[in-house]
Amino acid sequence: MPRSQARVVTDRPHRYAKQLASHLGRRIETSWDEESGEGRLVFPDGAGIGVLTAAEGALLLDVTTEAEHLDRIEDVVGRHLVRFGNKDELEVRWSRDTGEPGSTQRNTGDTA
Repeated sequence: MPRSQARVVTDRPHRYAKQLASHLGRRIETSWDEESGEGRLVFPDGAGIGVLTAAEGALLLDVTTEAEHLDRIEDVVGRHLVRFGNKDELEVRWSRDTGEPGSTQRNTGDTA
């Protein structure tokens, strides 16, 4: 299955990963382990799996899904993270295992 990864530079990777897992947990199966700094996102109907890893100075995102779901999964994960990190101006730039760039989510300056 296709895979896409992003490295989101932030000085608060644990906070954002925990918040993302908690928020998405309202609609999908999620987990977050504060001790290891790792979380998991399980999208319904086998649509995909996401892994969140809080590293030094960055939140690492890794999603695996069928090709037809890749754009949507990147967008869902990235868009929510950017919304939480609005004040920190987070940017999520995905890179696919095929070598081609994935989507990018960033704050557009809109507050609506």
